[in-house]
Amino acid sequence: MFIQTEATPNPATLKFLPGREVLGEGAMDFPSAETAGPSPLAQRLFSVPGVTGVFLGPDFITVTKDETEWQHLKPVVLGAIMEHFTSGAPVLADASATEESAHAAYDGEDEEIVAQIKDLLDTRVRPAVAQDGGDIVFHGFKEGTVYLHMRGACAGCPSSTMTLKNGIENLLRHYIPEVELVEAV
Repeated sequence: MFIQTEATPNPATLKFLPGREVLGEGAMDFPSAETAGPSPLAQRLFSVPGVTGVFLGPDFITVTKDETEWQHLKPVVLGAIMEHFTSGAPVLADASATEESAHAAYDGEDEEIVAQIKDLLDTRVRPAVAQDGGDIVFHGFKEGTVYLHMRGACAGCPSSTMTLKNGIENLLRHYIPEVELVEAV
């Protein structure tokens, strides 16, 4: 099994591409070892000293570290991923376990605007963010402000604020005049 790695804009996060399906569809974020219960893969990765976050995407895994150097941590993480996939263990212990679907907050009268926002996020933003090993989740729309949550490599990334303000906010404002601001939650 050959696992490729890619750097992300976040120096504390590395993207691992195992060359096979990880979740298939969707994504799951495990910001701490305590949240890794549903995933034997995430549990295995958190057992590696220095790992502080795991994000599972359709065909990739992003791992966030503490101050440990990647040159020391990367081989151990690669080994843990390889061991998991060769063991035949599932990525999720419960096949029906899915990501928590946050109930987005918005007024019913804004439903058409929210549908446009979600469509732009899904077609234009999420694919680009996934290239960097992360994801973005819509949390709400109120009084012209779109609330988004950055996950995976994007959470805590030094350039995430610039991505939100200069990239996503400009895109949404261009296509949807009702959007005035984009804020992180």
